[in-house]
Amino acid sequence: MTYPPIDSYAFLSDTHTAALVAADGAVEWFCVPHFAGDAVFARLLDREVGGALDLSVAGCDTPTRRYLPDTLVLESRWSTPDGVAVVKDFLAVAPGDAAQPLRADKVLVRRVRVEEGTVRLALRIRPRPDHGARDTTWEHVDGRWRAAGTPLWVDTDLPAEHGDGVLRIEAELSAGQQAAVLVGYDEDATRDVDADEMLARTCRTWQDWSTRSDYAGFGADEVRHSALVLRGLAFDETGALIAAPTTSLPEHIGGVRNWDYRYAWHRDSALLLLALFRLGHAEEGRRYLHFLISVCTGDLLTPLIGIHGHIDEERELEHLEGYAGSRPVRVGNEAVEQVQFDTYGHILDAALVYHELTGELTREQWELLRKHVEVMADRWTEPDHGIWEIRGPRQHYVNAKVMTWVCLDRGIRLAELLDDRTADVEHWRTARDAVHAEVLERGYDPEVGSFVMAYGSTELDASLLRIPLVGFLPGDDPRMQSTIDRIRQELEVGPALVRRYRADDGLPGEEGAFLLCSFELVSALVLAGRRDEARKAFDQLLNYAGPLGLYAEQLDPDGTALGNYPQAFTHLALIEAAINLDEAGDRDALHAWAARGGS
Repeated sequence: MTYPPIDSYAFLSDTHTAALVAADGAVEWFCVPHFAGDAVFARLLDREVGGALDLSVAGCDTPTRRYLPDTLVLESRWSTPDGVAVVKDFLAVAPGDAAQPLRADKVLVRRVRVEEGTVRLALRIRPRPDHGARDTTWEHVDGRWRAAGTPLWVDTDLPAEHGDGVLRIEAELSAGQQAAVLVGYDEDATRDVDADEMLARTCRTWQDWSTRSDYAGFGADEVRHSALVLRGLAFDETGALIAAPTTSLPEHIGGVRNWDYRYAWHRDSALLLLALFRLGHAEEGRRYLHFLISVCTGDLLTPLIGIHGHIDEERELEHLEGYAGSRPVRVGNEAVEQVQFDTYGHILDAALVYHELTGELTREQWELLRKHVEVMADRWTEPDHGIWEIRGPRQHYVNAKVMTWVCLDRGIRLAELLDDRTADVEHWRTARDAVHAEVLERGYDPEVGSFVMAYGSTELDASLLRIPLVGFLPGDDPRMQSTIDRIRQELEVGPALVRRYRADDGLPGEEGAFLLCSFELVSALVLAGRRDEARKAFDQLLNYAGPLGLYAEQLDPDGTALGNYPQAFTHLALIEAAINLDEAGDRDALHAWAARGGS
């Protein structure tokens, strides 16, 4: 059975949950009551048993689509021989307060307006609770339709009937007429504001947020759109950034490389904070830092965390066939049980960025962070599972060692900035310098002319591109230059498309190019002084965006989007690459710029 291309879906968000809308107007992914909840619409992963909210206009199979400027409001134009209808799809949001700057109304709105002639409209609403495992029934209560066993309710003035778990709505509308269907996912969701007011308020809220940024540098349009995507993936209650709103979209079509990404990973935390502050979203940066600090209370750090502070046990949903037959479909993520030392570096880097930009890191917050620097000072000689979560034995991954160095380096700098005379800074400094020396001795292989994935290996790893981005070595260091060249020779599978690695990871099949690493190649080239190459690679990567400017996690060389979608880290790396191109890759100057308030 044919599945739509992954990157053909539109992404809607109210910062509490998300919906994906197919090119034919069907909502095929919708989790309630939040991002990591039950996918009551899951046709994305099974064309038969997955629920959906279909919308069709007689005489037109596929509309033309766009986002309204600086919003996550989707506009679809349906043109038929008899008329033209315009549909606005959105998850309603409103301005919030200091605790929650954007407030979710917890309502999915589909508003239809006929511009010309007459059109016949049909909607089919078929929720399937428990990720499509069972059907539901409808009843009409207190002026609303309610789906049993779900939090869903439907409010509309259009005539509706139900049967076999489906709510059917049909209408014929003429020029000037409009109608709306509201699908709420919370009993307390508003029902006192009409669709037009919700639309105006949602557009205004997104546009007001977007225009806080005055960034007009390189790639300004793409940066602004990517920032909106990142904001849409940030959970309203805590500021936690989920990697993607989906689970089990495959890294290899028909294969088993299918994971649940509806969680917050700590990798690239510093980049997110820097991007938020650089683009004028300081409040979101503060909320994210507070979330990061909140997960530092234990003795050990996990590489990922749920939006409510926990991760569900990984399990397989055997009733779903998976996208294009890619099984298993998983919910929960076993990677939470891994030891990933790079996590410590990402969080300490983020804390330093935050304090450099605001001066607001408190003594209490530092006390929580300091113990993790102490952990790395004592454990840096141990192997770990690595950033890519390969489900095999621990190794001495070079990226993990570099990020351990980052943890120690940032800890030293924070202790000095905060005048913490009780910290054992000399022990940290000794450990930091030892890590640096060991990576240069054991992590760089002069015979192959590059840094390597792990000690004793000659395999490449695209995460090595971050070595200059975190300040471990200058970008124009000959060892880094040769590493970039070897990565391009051996891991580049299409123009600017870089795979993570080619090493055996114990799983069948091959994944596609990893777009995070592809954009990081741009940044590494800039820092290497190869700006023309970087600009060419960036332009090539922009051409790989989906029709609505969205990116998945990976891309096959033939242009097929792979992996969960839209992928936060891809859009974050795009922002980083654009800013590096604009600022000539000077990280310290960029920090200073932000610290001065952009003056």
